[in-house]
Amino acid sequence: MDIVWITWGVIIGVFGAMVGSFLNVCIWRIPLEQSIIFPASHCPACSHVIRFYDNIPVLSYLILKGRCRDCHERISFRYPLIELLTGILAFLLFWKYGLSFPLICAFLFTASLIVVTFIDIDYQIIPDVITLPGIPLCFVMAVFVMDVPFWESLLGIIGGGGILYIFAVGYERLKKQEGMGGGDIKFLAMLGAFWGWKSLLFILLISSCFGALVGVFMILRFGRDMKYALPFGPFLALGAISYFFLGEAFHQILFLPL
Repeated sequence: MDIVWITWGVIIGVFGAMVGSFLNVCIWRIPLEQSIIFPASHCPACSHVIRFYDNIPVLSYLILKGRCRDCHERISFRYPLIELLTGILAFLLFWKYGLSFPLICAFLFTASLIVVTFIDIDYQIIPDVITLPGIPLCFVMAVFVMDVPFWESLLGIIGGGGILYIFAVGYERLKKQEGMGGGDIKFLAMLGAFWGWKSLLFILLISSCFGALVGVFMILRFGRDMKYALPFGPFLALGAISYFFLGEAFHQILFLPL
């Protein structure tokens, strides 16, 4: 591991954290159907525009001790957390792909997963403004950059959306209530477009396992009569991100070709 590689890794990580700052804006404004460009970033409590030197990812939060410079209201810890998470994932993707077009596509894909995750946690929705254009965009990136065969990506779209659609319809008929929204269906179709149909088993396995673990924890923590709706989007996103680093090993274990 030479100094040049480390330097580029740090640069990519810092850039990722800067993008994470923008993702915070997207997470806040997209569900409210507000522009993600205008107005400039501002404190949600006092509406003062955030100064450029108070908008340095992670560092500004630490310097200001988690409070707004103007009104001194506390700023959610989630803002630097998303910045740090995006920076770390950018570095890990650089470690996997190096300086390349696949790195750019992988990072754009990952950034969209982060936005979906936190919007789904907050609102239990996955916005169409992300998934509907995301499906054809992921298809193009997969086929022309990520070396996913045309038919595998296409089958990933059909299979990803179809699997959850069948599950959703079956659950609704069995339980007489909606168990999975259309947003999850379109989201898995987007993931299938990027990774191809061979990824779906891994993504569903990881997302279901972690979803079950969190569900059991919530039941034990809040009781069996809890009516809390557990969003599935974050677990699908976790499965898709995990596939970057564990997908090849998973296929080797099952003796499945990539």
